Amino acid sequence: MFLDENYWSNKYENKTTGWDIGKTSTPLKTYFDQLTNKDLKILIPGCGNSHEAEYLHTLGFKNVFVVDLTKIALQNLKNRVPTFPEKNLLNANFFDINMDFDLIIEQTFFCAINKSLRPNYAKKMNTLLNKNGKLVGLLFDDLLNEDHPPFGGNKKEYLTYFEPYFNIEIMESSYNSVSKRAGRELFIKLVKQ
Repeated sequence: MFLDENYWSNKYENKTTGWDIGKTSTPLKTYFDQLTNKDLKILIPGCGNSHEAEYLHTLGFKNVFVVDLTKIALQNLKNRVPTFPEKNLLNANFFDINMDFDLIIEQTFFCAINKSLRPNYAKKMNTLLNKNGKLVGLLFDDLLNEDHPPFGGNKKEYLTYFEPYFNIEIMESSYNSVSKRAGRELFIKLVKQ
């Protein structure tokens, strides 16, 4: 399956974005609410409509970057949040980004890429993070689909990708997932080795 810009643009144009819950997920909102350093350089890859970036922006975080293959997703964010910095809207392939970040947020990106890219994802995340940088977010703890996104998985599988590059601080069942994902998500907090 070729998950390119056209594939994702069609999803937005046809309003088939079932992964979008229309707001910041409760586990991420809870995590964001306890962050105190508003200068953290944060990346949200495969950002989609990026309610997370909108929420962080309203909290006063100054260095939030989003990346997505499709311009439609980035424009949706800009339309909702006109004050979001244009230079922080990256229309690119995540794997082509060459910057450094303190924190990367995972929210339905990992499950949207081809499963064959998962080892590359873990390695790239490590490369993009500063010393002691963190990868925080949610991963599906469910089989889901084999032939189209979202692709599922489980903790045992995920550890094989992340353990070579990260100290696993948290990878546990999320206690405060939105109802339709309850019992089907792992909250992760991984620290760069």
